[in-house]
Amino acid sequence: MPETPEGKVAEAPAAPAGAPAASSPDAKATEKEINTARRRTVWACIWGYLGVNFLMFLRFFFPRVLYEPNTIFTVGYPSDFSLGVDQRFLMTNRCWVVREPDRLFVIYARCTHLGCTPEWKEAENKFKCPCHGSGYDGEGVNFEGPAPRPMDRALVQLDPTGKVVVDTSRLFVNDPRAGTNHFNDTGAYLNV
Repeated sequence: MPETPEGKVAEAPAAPAGAPAASSPDAKATEKEINTARRRTVWACIWGYLGVNFLMFLRFFFPRVLYEPNTIFTVGYPSDFSLGVDQRFLMTNRCWVVREPDRLFVIYARCTHLGCTPEWKEAENKFKCPCHGSGYDGEGVNFEGPAPRPMDRALVQLDPTGKVVVDTSRLFVNDPRAGTNHFNDTGAYLNV
């Protein structure tokens, strides 16, 4: 046996580079488990993808519906409203009922600038749009901000029982730039 210098450890002969490594039965079993797990993962992804697409296909047959309030509704009797702006129908029908000493009309709550819903500021006696600052007086006529014209008014009529019927699908417009003013037309207000 050849002598080794002090401090050096004898090295084992290295296996040739091209020789296959010895495979044990444990290595083959773990390799088979890994391949099975990979297959299961791939199949789970494929079936998941197909399942989601099938659900989207079924969803197509149940279209989304936007439930909007009816455009024709009753608000009560003219005597139910006191002078000023009534906000009871703002959340349900997007309109204000305005009672003046001699007439009653309904303002459709949509800013004429970009269509936002203005707020009624009772302390300031005006409608104020929170988006861009348009201001309207108590009759819905613009006096500040970028709004190009007054807010629209809805058709109001009395039914045979004496209740006020409002139709927000028929609006009356006042546009001074175009030279049209329909606020004094029949149906834009009720005499009370």
